[in-house]
Amino acid sequence: MPSNSGYSAEPYGTAGPTGGRTPVEHTGGHPSGGRTPVERVPVLVVGAGYAGLSAAALLAWRGVPVLLAERHAGTSVQPKAFGVNQRAMELLRPVPGLERALVEIAEGVGDGGMRIAIASSLSDPEPQMIFNTHEGDYDFLAGVTPVPTVGAPQAQVERALRAAAEELGADLRFSTELVSLEQDADGVTALLRDLATGVETRVRADYLVAADGHRSPVRELLGIPVTGRGELGRLYSIMFDADLTGLAPDREVTLWYLRNETFSGVIVTGTGVGSHVLGVNYDPAAGQSEADFTDERCVELVRRATGLPGLEVKLLDRTAFAMAHVLAGRYRQGRVFLAGDAAHTMPPTGGQGGSTALQDGCDLAWRLWLVISGQAGEGLLDTYDAERRPIGALTADAQLANLAVRMPPAARAAYPEPLADPFAAILGYRYHSAAVVAEADDDGSLLEDPREPTGRPGSRAPHVALEREGGPISTHDLFGSGFVLLTGADGGEWARAAAAVADRLGVRLTPYRIGGDLTDPAGVWERRYGVRADGAVLVRPDGYVAWRSREAAGDPEGALEGVLTRVLARPAH
Repeated sequence: MPSNSGYSAEPYGTAGPTGGRTPVEHTGGHPSGGRTPVERVPVLVVGAGYAGLSAAALLAWRGVPVLLAERHAGTSVQPKAFGVNQRAMELLRPVPGLERALVEIAEGVGDGGMRIAIASSLSDPEPQMIFNTHEGDYDFLAGVTPVPTVGAPQAQVERALRAAAEELGADLRFSTELVSLEQDADGVTALLRDLATGVETRVRADYLVAADGHRSPVRELLGIPVTGRGELGRLYSIMFDADLTGLAPDREVTLWYLRNETFSGVIVTGTGVGSHVLGVNYDPAAGQSEADFTDERCVELVRRATGLPGLEVKLLDRTAFAMAHVLAGRYRQGRVFLAGDAAHTMPPTGGQGGSTALQDGCDLAWRLWLVISGQAGEGLLDTYDAERRPIGALTADAQLANLAVRMPPAARAAYPEPLADPFAAILGYRYHSAAVVAEADDDGSLLEDPREPTGRPGSRAPHVALEREGGPISTHDLFGSGFVLLTGADGGEWARAAAAVADRLGVRLTPYRIGGDLTDPAGVWERRYGVRADGAVLVRPDGYVAWRSREAAGDPEGALEGVLTRVLARPAH
């Protein structure tokens, strides 16, 4: 991240871009003196799952001091969510070394193959196949995005995110729980407790990111209403080691939904964590509980799931969790923002819950950075709810529809239908908010086909393979550290206007001329972005189009300043 981030560190200490704990301001004495210490930090994150870790990493990369509290002693042990989708990868890749780390994890897992089926056991000779990467045509992705497909278990991805965040200076505190929370017009005050020592610390923060899971104590405390189908069932997860040679390939993810006379559930192998996972449905309303899962029963369940009665099984870890469909009625209340499962809990069917959580954290990070650094007004933060809540609900409903497909036909009544094109919800979703200057003919659609990008405001900026100084580069390589103004070969006036406006407003804005400092070998840039050679496109830090001018303007400086003032929720001069 370039050093001129625009963030003023004066109230909070300095934030170095190359690692080390981010300094925070301490006031109010020390526990040995009988007073609870107070720490001052711009952003407090609660929860070290996907949403919390991505927020911490992207905030730290942008030079914003951040403190993260997580009640568990470390990141996840169980594989949990598998895979990081392409959109999440696009948002994470600006963090130095992170894309390479995730790719290396995926390479260690396998060849990227995945099979999903319904069966009685892993030994079922005729599984009902639902999904098979070897039978799908995903070659189009190379023309749509510059990032690879990353098949990696959440446990390893979380470790990579944690390492990146800590190296960048984020203060991550595990075995630390949130005890209480209050907020006022100027910030939030949280009481944290170190579970190992019992020491309590008061933290005063400008903003709080609640990434504290589907039961979200913060959401409950704030009284934010929820909708959705609620809890759909309970699953007991058994992590085990066993020799499954001949049943499941080592370097391919195999996910079988199991239905037999003994139980229903799911078994997952090949996730690259050196073990397998069996999830067994149980019903508390029928008197069933976690206590029913003794060591002996867990071993027998694994044997039934694999279809191997004499299988030697080593139990590694066990946990229980609820499968649910819960949608928060709002993602922001005052200076508190919900992210991840706290905002949208969804069934795991379809595998997009984790990636959606990652995107939430990244999305909050760039908005908070712009406001804290003084580049944007407070109103920009309202656009988080306006943009992320519709896609969160759409994704959760799509996962619910996928669950119905995996259920017996009689149980599918009143469930939504699956999306016709899942990739539209991954790479083709659109935003509508005050941070987008919509065109007069915009149809208000939430999805578009990523194979045929439009470049219109509110859509993800299309990937175009360019060249710079003889080397390949994607348009997406230009995004992340601030706003970008893309212009054509005849857009010199736009480039000069961008430099002047950036200086006048104190906004990080970088112009690029395609046909000047960048070349377009395939000659597709103008068509994909919907502009002429003298037009311009303003792209946000998240790689979304905020505004475009299809052709030259009589007053490019005035036009650009007006647009940025509006998008950034700044007062007009």
